[in-house]
Amino acid sequence: MSEKIALGFCNNVDYEIVWNAEVLEDLVKRYKIRAEELTAAGEVNNERDLVVSILGFMRDSAGSERFIANSALIERFARRFEKKITLGGTSVRAAIAMRALGYTSALHLITQNDHVRRLIPPDSPYVCSNERDSEYPHLIVQFPKDARIRADAIDIRARQPNRLIYHCNADRIALKLNEDFADLITEAKALLISGFNAIQSERRLADRLHAVGRMIEALPKSAIVFLEDGAYFDPGFRQLIFRRLGQKIDIFSLNEDELRSHLKRPVDFQDADEVRAALADWRRGSPVRTLVLHTQDWALAYGEGASRYAAALKAGVTMATTRFRYGDGFSIEDYREIEGSPPLERNARFARAMNAAGDEIICAPVAAVEQVNATTIGLGDAFVGGFLPALLP
Repeated sequence: MSEKIALGFCNNVDYEIVWNAEVLEDLVKRYKIRAEELTAAGEVNNERDLVVSILGFMRDSAGSERFIANSALIERFARRFEKKITLGGTSVRAAIAMRALGYTSALHLITQNDHVRRLIPPDSPYVCSNERDSEYPHLIVQFPKDARIRADAIDIRARQPNRLIYHCNADRIALKLNEDFADLITEAKALLISGFNAIQSERRLADRLHAVGRMIEALPKSAIVFLEDGAYFDPGFRQLIFRRLGQKIDIFSLNEDELRSHLKRPVDFQDADEVRAALADWRRGSPVRTLVLHTQDWALAYGEGASRYAAALKAGVTMATTRFRYGDGFSIEDYREIEGSPPLERNARFARAMNAAGDEIICAPVAAVEQVNATTIGLGDAFVGGFLPALLP
């Protein structure tokens, strides 16, 4: 196959609900939820737990991906809201984003159904590891900046927008792989590896990593292998991925929440000295040559010769910011508008401080845009969809 970009290894259906404070306030009253119960850490076994979790994250203005008891809970909760059905998974969202710029890609799917067949780019070749149709929807909750919930003794406000993902997806937990994907990637210049975070068995993960290692052998020697992090069911599984694939990975990419998870401490992402210290701590625990860190304000590459990724970082933050501003239906003209927009001054100031550190760090600031009906889901996926095409010669 002649595709230059290969994207694996999972996909799913998303229920993107429309934020409705009145519905949530009614549920707070119905379930008699108290302010001291709000937590982002508890198990989600029923609808009451789900509301407690959503408001716990909202209070902290934090985003995350959480595993819950069953998909029926998602169906029940989503019926209370207006919703849009979209496709999720870093690989598929990246494919959709880059298609807006004219790039096609080869895809590895784990789920197929009418929604998938309707929404994936029609000119992107794919294989699927699941012979039967299936659908385990993910619940996507996006809260805007200054969203407020006032009910009984609860009064909380979000300092910034963010997104939450809840699911119980048997296809993602199993993550079956179709090694025929190797036939689609023999000419690929870039391969995305993503989607391992839902696996719950170390033995299963090891088996899947062996399969991916065999697929990597089908790539041209010059291809760049890009691993996107995620919120893992077992955070310790990241180390298994590093042990099995670390020497084959060129770029390890993650967001600010995921870096905090790695380091197990808070980081001020507007403090250049603190970020540099966090990067140095990360390096001590990772065999990957280059780290790419993407945040709501900037993105950077860290590692030997990181400056060669300057154009890809710019394209990544442009794509993510375009989707933030315009949602899924953005055009090439929207992308060019954002590409030419100046950054917020604080973002530019941070980037200048990081870029002064030498060739080992290169940072691209995010453009200043109006926040009108902003999209917060899939921004990391859109970043990947901008970054990878920029690696092509």
